[in-house]
Amino acid sequence: MSNIPENLNYTAEHEWIKIEGETGTAGITDFAQGELGDIVFVELPSIGKHVQAGKTFGTIEAIKAVSDLYAPVSGEIVEVNKVLAETPEMINSDPYGEGWIVKIKLSNVSELSNLLSAQKYSELINN
Repeated sequence: MSNIPENLNYTAEHEWIKIEGETGTAGITDFAQGELGDIVFVELPSIGKHVQAGKTFGTIEAIKAVSDLYAPVSGEIVEVNKVLAETPEMINSDPYGEGWIVKIKLSNVSELSNLLSAQKYSELINN
């Protein structure tokens, strides 16, 4: 069973976001990293890049697949997890902590209402 923290919001594409003020920290869910398997590379966006909710901002590569990363919200990339360049497997071991991928300064707070609660995300992956 996947770990689905209650204090986060989720996308149907298996990203999570934790909102703190005007900034959201985002990554992929425990379910997603489990499906991907051993992660070997993460393509990180540039700081300052503007992303749109639901659009790709990078890729994540595992031994058995390459997947797009989708922005949970629109805004500006204000920080990337540079540790992932050297240790992308951090996402496998701690997807909600040290394995975060980007921080986004939100440009449209109303988009948060389009995200899934932990309960709704759990229902999605368990169906």
